[in-house]
Amino acid sequence: MPPSVITPRPTVPASRRPPSPVAGGVRERTARSLRYAAPALLGYLFVRLLGLLVLARWAHLKGHGVWPTLATSWDSDWYLGIADHGYQDHLGTRYDSNNLAFFPLYPVLVKAVAGVTPGSRASVALLLAVGFSLVAAWGVFAVGDRLHGRRAGTVLAVLWGALPVGVVQWMGYTESLFTALAAWALYAVLTGRWYAAAALTVLAGLTRPTGIALAAAVTAAGLVAAARTRAWAPLAAALTAPLGWLAYVAWVGLRVGRWDGYFAVQRLWRNTWDGGAGTLREMRELLAYDRTPQLFLVAVSAVLVASVALYALCLADRQPPALLVFCGALLVVVLGSGGVYFPRARFLLPAFPLLLPAAVAVARARGAVAAVVLGAAALSSAWLGAYMLLVWPGPP
Repeated sequence: MPPSVITPRPTVPASRRPPSPVAGGVRERTARSLRYAAPALLGYLFVRLLGLLVLARWAHLKGHGVWPTLATSWDSDWYLGIADHGYQDHLGTRYDSNNLAFFPLYPVLVKAVAGVTPGSRASVALLLAVGFSLVAAWGVFAVGDRLHGRRAGTVLAVLWGALPVGVVQWMGYTESLFTALAAWALYAVLTGRWYAAAALTVLAGLTRPTGIALAAAVTAAGLVAAARTRAWAPLAAALTAPLGWLAYVAWVGLRVGRWDGYFAVQRLWRNTWDGGAGTLREMRELLAYDRTPQLFLVAVSAVLVASVALYALCLADRQPPALLVFCGALLVVVLGSGGVYFPRARFLLPAFPLLLPAAVAVARARGAVAAVVLGAAALSSAWLGAYMLLVWPGPP
């Protein structure tokens, strides 16, 4: 991969550099890489454990159980239903009732792991989500470290864990799995590991509808690299990346007997493309006309506005093209949808490169300032996460 495709890292003292990838066996390299990422992973764990403690205390006061809230509520229940009974074989006409809207990789993993381990599928699903969140935090750190050094990578991982709806990372949802696949796929692109990038992107395309955003990023980066180097690997990655997403969309079409079957399913979930008109209408109603807007919807609106502003900063910083395409495509999909408004902050959880400008700024700040910023982010995330699950009446 030519140097112009990869954003160079700042000079890092030799004592703080990660180990050479060619030294030792795979196990030894992995162990050293984990030790190098340990501050980021410990910081991420602290943030999420704080959120869990606040949620547990709040749930106790309200007489709710923490485990069912995290493992079997809302979308978690849909994935468990697919793991238990599979997909339905017809389109139907009922709204919000067709499980073909949910992509298959996560329920397949839940079913496979539950088949060889003790415990319920709900417990397995939750443990998998927590495990994938750590893999995701590691990948988020790796991208930040690659571009701006270890300190910025650590802050980036902590900020990702402290997002306003970060509690979803430890629920039976697909956000952690998808972010893990996306982070490592983007890291693979940055380091020229094209076959790994393609494989991870195919899996991401089987995980969430927004897998198409990652496919667009890897395809675009691969085509640019292939044009510059005339190498086969980036071209193969570019052609392979969308296959997971396309395969599931085609399978749904065959299953319901119409070429646009997947999109017909999405219409039954009120997810249609309107170019952002619905988003602007909802935002205007909440922020300009509603005298008593619900707190969670205000937080969602703030996340959407902040995401657009952060993307402008990412463009100004000239982030690597793969990251810009990934986040840009995610924003287009999320903001351009005419579907329900409240889950859109959650849909943007995998867009961790948007946090890079903030992570770099915090990493360069004095220690006390950085501690205050990260502490405030962790506390606000813990409180809002508990509010979202225990007070807000709808899905996260």
